Amino acid sequence: MDTSLPWVAVVDDDDAIRRALLRLLRSAGVPAQAYAGGADFLAALDGGRPCCVVLDVHMPGLSGLEVQARLAAQAPEVGVIILTGHPTPAEQAQAQQHRPLAYLSKPVNDQLLLDTISLACGQAAAPFTGGPRP
Repeated sequence: MDTSLPWVAVVDDDDAIRRALLRLLRSAGVPAQAYAGGADFLAALDGGRPCCVVLDVHMPGLSGLEVQARLAAQAPEVGVIILTGHPTPAEQAQAQQHRPLAYLSKPVNDQLLLDTISLACGQAAAPFTGGPRP
């Protein structure tokens, strides 16, 4: 993938969710790369940074909140969209410490996610082809 263009990272340990999110993003013309865990994603940042990351909270190894905190220190320009299947007020408060663009529950509303990504990528989103294709 050409990382000189705006792209989105999807970090989720659930293979089916990763595939579904990639299909959604690619159908909307959004270049995306998937990672099965936070450590893999953070290690890949040296090869190019996404305009935004869709980040699952509950993952083995590094949790999404740990990845979010490291990302805030390592690459604060990358927008973070938190996804969780089990939202709690305490978890949301912890996520808000690093100012995510959104804290969304699974199953996520496709249009809401795409709109949030568009906002996250701002001017960088100009090369995207637009909304979902029919």
